[in-house]
Amino acid sequence: MYVNTDFILLWKNQIIKTNIFYFLAVIVVLVTVVCVYLLTAYKNKKNQPKEESDPFAAPSGFDKKKGKLGNLTEKSYSSKTTGTTQKCYVYTPPGYKANKVYPVMYLLHGINGTHTEWKDNGNPDRILSNLINACDAKRMIVVMPNVRFMNPNIVPSDVYGTANVNAFNNFFNELKNDLMPFIEKEYKVSKERTGRAIAGLSMGGMESLNIGISMPETFGFIGAFSAAPSLPFSAEQMKLPDEYKNNTFIMICCGLEDGLLSFSQDYNKSLTDNGVQTTYYTIRGGHDFGVWKNGLYNFAKRIF
Repeated sequence: MYVNTDFILLWKNQIIKTNIFYFLAVIVVLVTVVCVYLLTAYKNKKNQPKEESDPFAAPSGFDKKKGKLGNLTEKSYSSKTTGTTQKCYVYTPPGYKANKVYPVMYLLHGINGTHTEWKDNGNPDRILSNLINACDAKRMIVVMPNVRFMNPNIVPSDVYGTANVNAFNNFFNELKNDLMPFIEKEYKVSKERTGRAIAGLSMGGMESLNIGISMPETFGFIGAFSAAPSLPFSAEQMKLPDEYKNNTFIMICCGLEDGLLSFSQDYNKSLTDNGVQTTYYTIRGGHDFGVWKNGLYNFAKRIF
């Protein structure tokens, strides 16, 4: 049987050419689709508004030991205000030098606490030391006093009662007459308002606003973390003299799930309505140390 080999070869070559053209066409289509997809994605991304990072987000591990820590020392002093011996914790920063003058922060506890509350639950030495070691905060001395001043000075069974609230308000006199003079005698701390700060959590946050607004010539920095609702000022009284309106740093923060959130909002609104500039923010959290540690972190890096 005769087989036309030329025809077979021609047929094979035609099939090969057809397959090549087919595969080339497929490749061209695929490349075109991919290019169109990438170009569209790029345009969409370019047209989207840029997301800004949360300026109040604390980095992971901000309250964990990362380097050299400052020291926490318990101190005792005589209180003429109550006729008792009082205690406080004093934080001195890494590299502390006794002959150097440091700015000072008074850091206040809440309604159930004592001078140990921040030390036991808030990791202040780690938060502050990490910031200082990273050059994100100034070296400072931090005083954590007992803010409840009554005799005998114990946590009462009814912490929300009038006696306990009055004992917190009595800290105003204790601070001026006993604690600050003691600290200024024991440590070289600034006596200028630009070198003094006061801050606290819950009841201590309320007291920080109370004292800071009442003593603007003494404190240039005020921090209120989830401030309690018993501030003895009306909305109209939440103001500063003109000479301190623009040179006093006030930071108010609260957790979004905190039942006291409305009070922080009201305090902030009263201040701003009266022409006082504030820094206000909220984060996820309740009435707890997750929020308060974040508050300390953000306050400490923005003062002095």
